[in-house]
Amino acid sequence: MGCPCEIQFRSRDSKLANQFKDEAIEWVRNFESTYTRFKEDSLLSKINQAAGREWVEIDAEAEALFDLCDQFHFITEGLFDPTSLPVIKLWDYKAEHPRIPSQEEIEDAKALVGWDNVQREPGRIKLSVPGMGLDLGGIGKEYAVDRVSLIAKELGITDVLINFGGDIAALGKPPVYTHWHVGIEDPGKPGTCWGSLALSNLCVASSGDYRRFFEIDGKRYGHMIDHRKGYPIANKVKHTSIVARTCTEAGILATACCLLGEEAGMERINTFFGAEGCIHTEFKRLDSYAIHQYMVSGI
Repeated sequence: MGCPCEIQFRSRDSKLANQFKDEAIEWVRNFESTYTRFKEDSLLSKINQAAGREWVEIDAEAEALFDLCDQFHFITEGLFDPTSLPVIKLWDYKAEHPRIPSQEEIEDAKALVGWDNVQREPGRIKLSVPGMGLDLGGIGKEYAVDRVSLIAKELGITDVLINFGGDIAALGKPPVYTHWHVGIEDPGKPGTCWGSLALSNLCVASSGDYRRFFEIDGKRYGHMIDHRKGYPIANKVKHTSIVARTCTEAGILATACCLLGEEAGMERINTFFGAEGCIHTEFKRLDSYAIHQYMVSGI
């Protein structure tokens, strides 16, 4: 999934352990091949290629995933929008010579963004406007973490840490300790942690633009795009980490807070049921009401 993926777990039953390992790897492999937009034969690419023309058949797994997209689009009041691909593609961070799109290009791309323009019926989906496109980068890894967690639970494996590119589910506990300790990266010193969280049967996800960016004429453009404006986010938020009941909730809330900015973002965390978190700006860290219950002593 374009990132390091790791699963740590323990089981006294070697047969069960191998079964979980095989099922988890197979599920992730199938998930990636189905929902990546970088393979022409993936389901997501077929949906995008058919935009404005025809319906595409989907299975029960896809129905569930798009149901979640619908749910979180509503909960975040449109901050999460899987149809943001036209705007995202304008900002090519992998290009040898990145460029700033013209205002006309940005306005044209913004006109193609809108989850409300996705038509859904049982067993099929259609993007109603030619040029529309889905990108599940804002939910894919997080959803995968939750689904692998479910596989573990269904097999009776209770102690497992799932880490897909920093999106983490910490179930049960590791050997010796009572909680999994999850380090949270310091955006001011990438590669180091400002502290860690002690978690059991909870998830954590982080979002920020301090690692991937380019500069033109001395101005910095981060990789997180605000589809409402058509530009990379330009507020004081550098990094947000969220603890929540599911990794999907944590990841989408973390991204929403980056888009909202420090004050509105912290208000959103404090009013989101079952979630706690912290927001890093260039000069300070803001903590939600009860995030300290997870912080390791001394942080």
